[in-house]
Amino acid sequence: MVIRRQGREIVLQLLYQYEWDAKKGVRELVDGYVHELAMREFQEDDPVLEFVFEWLSGVLEHRDDLDLFIREKTKGWRVSRLALVDRNILRLGVFELYYRRDIPPKVAINEAVELAKKFGSDESSAFINGILDAVLKDMDEMVRA
Repeated sequence: MVIRRQGREIVLQLLYQYEWDAKKGVRELVDGYVHELAMREFQEDDPVLEFVFEWLSGVLEHRDDLDLFIREKTKGWRVSRLALVDRNILRLGVFELYYRRDIPPKVAINEAVELAKKFGSDESSAFINGILDAVLKDMDEMVRA
């Protein structure tokens, strides 16, 4: 669990940085970020690095779809208008809900809320929780249909 929590924090920070470096290619950025982390803070075979690489690659690969899911739940708001931290926490949370079936949905939501408490504004955790709960309800309805 510590690996995943630490990994999510790092992925959030890298997604934040990605917003600034987006002119470069996605794969180039992911490889560069993970390599830099390995050189600075981790051993090359550290499981946190594997988690970071997998999650960061997944979020960036599916970013357009993730933004669409988020946009559907933030009626009247473009994703680009959301606070940078909130936007990336939502991307990470929706990624886990839709693409990581090995993560129980309630865990994905709880982890996103914890990230919002640590990195977001005073209102971020409630906002993130509400949006991700709405996404999960839609997923549940799709499964039942």
